[in-house]
Amino acid sequence: MELSEMVEFARNFAVMVKITGPDPKGLKMRNHAFHQYISGKTTLSASGLLLPRNLLKDMNFESCEKGAVVVTAASIVEPFLSQKSKMIDAQGIPELIPGAQIEVMVEVKEGTLQNPVSLDGGGSKWFSARVLRVVDVPASSSAIQSLIEASSGTSDQCWEVGWSLSARIDTSQKLMDSEIQAKSKDGLKDVNLIGKAATRIAFLVLPSLCEDVPEVKMANTNKRGDFILSMGSPFGILSPLHFFNSISVGSVANCYPSASSNKSLLMADIRCLPGMEGGPVFSQHACLVGILNRPLRQSGGAEIQVVIPWTAIKGAMIDLFQSDYPEKGIQYVQNVSDVTTAELNSLRPQVLPEFINRHPVSCSSAPFAVQQSMTSVCLITLDNGVWASGVLLNKEGLVLTNAHLLEPWRYGKTAIQGGRSKTSIKNIFTMLEDSVPPNALEPIDYPSKNRGPQPIHQVTSQISVRVDLDNSWLWCDAKVVYVSKGPLDISLLQLESVPHQLCPINADLSCPSLGSKAYVIGHGLFGPRCDLSPSISSGVVAKVVKAKVDVSHQLDLCKSRGGEVPVMLETTASVHPGSSGGAVVNSTGHMIALVTSNAKHGGGTVIPHMNFSIPSGALEPLFIFAKDMRDVTPLKQLDRPNSELASVWAMMPKISPEPEPLLRDKGSQFAKFMQERQELPLKSRQRNPSESLTRDTIPSKL
Repeated sequence: MELSEMVEFARNFAVMVKITGPDPKGLKMRNHAFHQYISGKTTLSASGLLLPRNLLKDMNFESCEKGAVVVTAASIVEPFLSQKSKMIDAQGIPELIPGAQIEVMVEVKEGTLQNPVSLDGGGSKWFSARVLRVVDVPASSSAIQSLIEASSGTSDQCWEVGWSLSARIDTSQKLMDSEIQAKSKDGLKDVNLIGKAATRIAFLVLPSLCEDVPEVKMANTNKRGDFILSMGSPFGILSPLHFFNSISVGSVANCYPSASSNKSLLMADIRCLPGMEGGPVFSQHACLVGILNRPLRQSGGAEIQVVIPWTAIKGAMIDLFQSDYPEKGIQYVQNVSDVTTAELNSLRPQVLPEFINRHPVSCSSAPFAVQQSMTSVCLITLDNGVWASGVLLNKEGLVLTNAHLLEPWRYGKTAIQGGRSKTSIKNIFTMLEDSVPPNALEPIDYPSKNRGPQPIHQVTSQISVRVDLDNSWLWCDAKVVYVSKGPLDISLLQLESVPHQLCPINADLSCPSLGSKAYVIGHGLFGPRCDLSPSISSGVVAKVVKAKVDVSHQLDLCKSRGGEVPVMLETTASVHPGSSGGAVVNSTGHMIALVTSNAKHGGGTVIPHMNFSIPSGALEPLFIFAKDMRDVTPLKQLDRPNSELASVWAMMPKISPEPEPLLRDKGSQFAKFMQERQELPLKSRQRNPSESLTRDTIPSKL
């Protein structure tokens, strides 16, 4: 299906929701990245999904209300709910404060009804709406709670909901539970409130709109790398003409839970701006995946875009109606995932319009080769709670990762504590038992001078590596066999117990072309306790930095005319902390670079889409060594000092020497200077009397 056709189909469902109400103190815009405030009234906006009849019927919603039904993010209506409706156990239809009103902009076909409030140009019209339900999604909320509890090891790793652009809240003010500012006794934010705030949705009814929208299929399965398209209205109220129903495309970065076919939470690698929350998300076949909500934000500014799967929303609505109508004789199921799984198996919506299947798919998911290469990316942990990513180089268990994981002091880094305590990894994870002994490989004897201080806790830390096989995860102990003394941030680990089914990475040592597709695979943000598979993000090669490197093994196809080779790769794919040591692969699944770092603002906020990697061509000695692991000569070449390479990775351009003065002009310049000094008194005596008088009368200011 062509992208343009997907966009046209999505426009049938995407709407913009705005709410306006009295706000004399200007407090309703708290936790919102943008708003309008005029004459004591605040206006907020978000996106929404206009529900087709087949979805309403599946949720027993069809007979509840007359008119169209829209689902959106609850965060837009919660500031204007009455105190009674804000109660946790409030029953019935939520009530707004006096003077608040909701309007929904819909793209309406000509000839459809019926008393729109106003016309905004084209076929977009405003319709009055009211709140029907504010609903928690327990499956998705529990997933977020599990991820936060597993990854928030210390108080400086707090999670919040919303964009970093949002205005800070005065903690002295009383806040409702959805604003997630409540704190528990130990000082950490209440993860229960965070989970609910990140997943709560609101249903609105538009009594005057009875337009029939096409039926839509459900995306029954979602996996990492799947293509997704979202439609929403970022900053919509500022100018609907410019922002209404904008599109954004990306892919599924990760799913939770990883081992289940029934996903309760999706993490998306997609551009999502404030105001797009509540917008629909579609798969490459125009099947409904779910709706966007506000992102999760870690201290430091890293954001994870959250998508609530429609299967989880449907399960929550079924539970809600079962509790509202117990007389129907339907048993209440405590496990939400069981409900959604059963309903998913019975879901048989009608087919889409004919044009959906008439054209081939042009916006595809990550290639199969890229998905296969995910099994070559490992999760590396130290017993002090630090984790990173790694890449399998061979079937003997040789793992490539960054040196700053083992020696952070050399690179000006501080270790990120991912665990709540210094409990040994063996007590947390199931270690590998069924394995074969590896080839004998002792740590390489390299001098320790000029390597800076070496803290004992880092040297003696226990290293564990999780390798991802086809259908399982296995944990193995590992030891350090090489840490580069040169300018490249690289090191090698060896698994002490090697499983039989390792899938090493295939490398492409050639220089990647600008604009070529790049996929980053790594374990960013969420640590080992979250039990997540590696995330995947996509982008393009933005820049290839080259330098002169004297390596005899370097391929000629990597070298430029000036003898320079690629030493740094910049991509537009998102990279978060924890992805260091991961792989950058091309569309064929071949590794083109090793993830090393990303950029940060001056205040410490991470810039995920600006990152730096070591090209595979510069790592060629490592791939040569990995073939038999006997000849260490290639590794010694990487230890050689190289000032030009070091300046590239230090982000300090090489300073050009100052040009030397031309010696042949020295004599003539000095002679000219002496002649001018001799002529100066003669010119003074030749001045006219008026000039002499003026000079004598007015003192010089020089």
